[in-house]
Amino acid sequence: MVAHAVIKSVRMTPEDKEQNLHEFLRRYSSAVVAFSGGVDSSYLAYASNQVLGEAARAVTALSPSVSELQEKLVRDFVSAFKLNHCFVDTSEMENPEYTANPTNRCYFCKSELFSRLDKLRAEWGIDVIFDGSNADDVGDYRPGRKAADEEQVVSPLIEVGMTKEDIRLLSKKWELPTWDLPAMPCLSSRLPYGVEVTPEKLRQVESAEQYLRTLGLEQFRVRHHEELARIEIASSEMAKVLDLKLFEQI
Repeated sequence: MVAHAVIKSVRMTPEDKEQNLHEFLRRYSSAVVAFSGGVDSSYLAYASNQVLGEAARAVTALSPSVSELQEKLVRDFVSAFKLNHCFVDTSEMENPEYTANPTNRCYFCKSELFSRLDKLRAEWGIDVIFDGSNADDVGDYRPGRKAADEEQVVSPLIEVGMTKEDIRLLSKKWELPTWDLPAMPCLSSRLPYGVEVTPEKLRQVESAEQYLRTLGLEQFRVRHHEELARIEIASSEMAKVLDLKLFEQI
């Protein structure tokens, strides 16, 4: 008779993954952290600061595709958690391959960002560039990953298998204000592929979304279809919009 060994897989908790993340970060003496202010990059910037201190330098890109709200969230987070941080202007809007808005638009944006960060990394004598991609991003169509690979950007959250759910749970544990933040893709994502990206259109989208926030809405998008604006709203907020008075205001 042949004896069969039974191996039980042990499911890692978010706390286990966080411990592994800290061990992974300690492999480096310094890092540039691409910090957009979203859930993932905020948690990574926080963790990098906890492990590497001042040697973790968070950098946020500013361009017409970054909303004032996103910039404010970054400034508030940096102030609250005392991050070593700076802003850098990026020039993707000067690239006709980006403004043509092809399906791989994000590649040209991330290529611009990571090339800027790599110059800063070399100038500052820093080991590595980190980005906040997580394990749920693996396998999705994400043209920006190609740009990250080209600049040898490291994704610590992927390396330790952290999912979006893990990141939200840990962010809540550490009382990060971003723990329940909705996804915040750039303003250019509001334009359908093939519709040219211009600063004027991005300002129109931002103004429309700012107005909807004043009405109490939180999870939505305003899509720019040239002469038409299309509003997408989370199902959890549909009851608000169906209020006749609010509907008329919109």
